[in-house]
Amino acid sequence: MPDPPAPGRPETHPAPRPRAQIVADVCAWYAAHARDLPWRAAGASPWGVLVSEFMLQQTPVTRVLPRWLEWLGRWPTPAALAAEPAAEAVRAWGRLGYPRRAQRLWAASVAIAERFGGEVPADLDDLRSLPGVGEYTAAAVASFAYGRRHVVLDTNVRRVLARLASGRAYPAASVTRAERELAASWLPEEGAPLWSVAAMELGAQVCVATTEPRCGVCPVAGDCAWRLGGYPAWDGPERRAQTYAGTDRQCRGVLLGVLREASGPVAENDLLGAWPVDAAQARRALESLLADALVTRDAAGSLSL
Repeated sequence: MPDPPAPGRPETHPAPRPRAQIVADVCAWYAAHARDLPWRAAGASPWGVLVSEFMLQQTPVTRVLPRWLEWLGRWPTPAALAAEPAAEAVRAWGRLGYPRRAQRLWAASVAIAERFGGEVPADLDDLRSLPGVGEYTAAAVASFAYGRRHVVLDTNVRRVLARLASGRAYPAASVTRAERELAASWLPEEGAPLWSVAAMELGAQVCVATTEPRCGVCPVAGDCAWRLGGYPAWDGPERRAQTYAGTDRQCRGVLLGVLREASGPVAENDLLGAWPVDAAQARRALESLLADALVTRDAAGSLSL
């Protein structure tokens, strides 16, 4: 494969190849290079796919994998989780982050048990009716669990299409109508779920979210509008790296960690003392956890999940 052109210097290139051929090449690359993930296995249940989508939101695969295995081992069906208190879901979530996802996944399991006979629905509108399930998650579950033909736009797919088709380093901050229409135009009539997961994997492994993607090993580098255009610089809003240390989110995580490990209710002063960095921040974090119903206070004023 030829070396990428120097940034800022467009490359002379032949007429674009048909999209179907580009899609086929990405899918062939996926067949040879995809990571072996259990929620992608042929025998994975729709529930397993749904759990993976909740866990993978803003969380790396390496952190999700062991937790997913533990979760499915303990709660192999929605009904099994729905039979437990919500606090058990939050406790089992561990340190995956954004614990409201655990709360919402538990609520989704209850809805599935009560409204869908314990089976994860395949219909897009039914999936969207579940707590915590938005446009992306519904499309992902319908596609990957049931083979339905839907546009699946996660961060990786959006970045691949922005570079490959639009010649831009990154997609817009939020999904636009034009972006949905572009993604739909790339969706093959046959094998749409395979294309979606293959584009997702390409974005995760090769077309990464840096200014130095691995173009030398990309199966469609010769078709990439961004590369062939000389890697034009990002001209959108400044992209700032997310911080975690010292944030309210970290503080919330520390407080939840204490309650997760506790054998019983914890006195409020003891819990707040687990975050000596900033007493006001600890108080603010606790109030937010109470407001989110992730933490409960008993009649004596002690706290627990």
